[in-house]
Amino acid sequence: MTITQQMVFDTLNMFAFLAVELTVLFLLISYLVGVLQEYIPPSKIQSILSSKNGKGYIVAGFLGAITPFCSCSTIPFLKGLLRANAGFGTMMVFLFASPLLNPIIIGLFAITFGLKVTVFYFTIAMGVSIAAGFFLEKFGFEKYIKAEAYIVPESKGCASSCGNDGKTVSKWTKIWYSTWSDFKKVLPYLIGGIALGSMIYGFMPTEFVANVASESNPFAVPIAAVIGIPLYIRAEAVIPLSAALAAKGMGLGAVMALIIGSAGASLTEVVLLKSLFKNPMIMAFLTVILSMAVGAGYLYAFIF
Repeated sequence: MTITQQMVFDTLNMFAFLAVELTVLFLLISYLVGVLQEYIPPSKIQSILSSKNGKGYIVAGFLGAITPFCSCSTIPFLKGLLRANAGFGTMMVFLFASPLLNPIIIGLFAITFGLKVTVFYFTIAMGVSIAAGFFLEKFGFEKYIKAEAYIVPESKGCASSCGNDGKTVSKWTKIWYSTWSDFKKVLPYLIGGIALGSMIYGFMPTEFVANVASESNPFAVPIAAVIGIPLYIRAEAVIPLSAALAAKGMGLGAVMALIIGSAGASLTEVVLLKSLFKNPMIMAFLTVILSMAVGAGYLYAFIF
């Protein structure tokens, strides 16, 4: 098999894997969020994740830390928070913290890089996520949420309350109708993002990443941060890959930036966020992730 054929194979393999995985995750998490909304009234969510008190930001950060979501599977949960009218700032904290601090990443971080580096990573990710949520609310970025993001989808006609035989269906079936309607709306964004991300993954060799982000390159950290975003990799793979890149000569500060860029924002997630946010909010989201990645990379290289 030639190098080109291998790249095509890797691209198609990644596309198929992500398409199946993210479809299942999106449907499952959306349905679970719908079930939670049946039992937890919006007023309760509003009080827990209120932006009017400092506790809401901290709760949102640790809620993100205990939810095992990647950057894409965070979106259905975020939609649930939007429709429950939770505080905007706290929702943003969850959006940033959830993929960066999920238990899988923290566990792999500790095993691969040790406790000291893990504590550094956790502190930076949690601190920046909380600060970003606070300032985005203070600067009025809530106005850049699309109006349709707050609307709970409903199936048209009898489908929303009746089965094929015309009988009234259960609330569980209604939740499924809503979940499926939601999924159909984001499907074009999902497929488009997965296709672009898979192509970049398949045709960007690790040797290239290691070379352009080597310790001898003064711009290695920002380059690694930028590369990490389109290079969509799940938490289970990004840590081992980063360790391999470090062994090939990639600077440890650049490794930190790559991990934050890749875990914190993927191309697929950015495309999905287009269904919820207007462009200024998308730009603010990317700015926070890139700033966090670059800042953490340089700080890590300085401290360690």
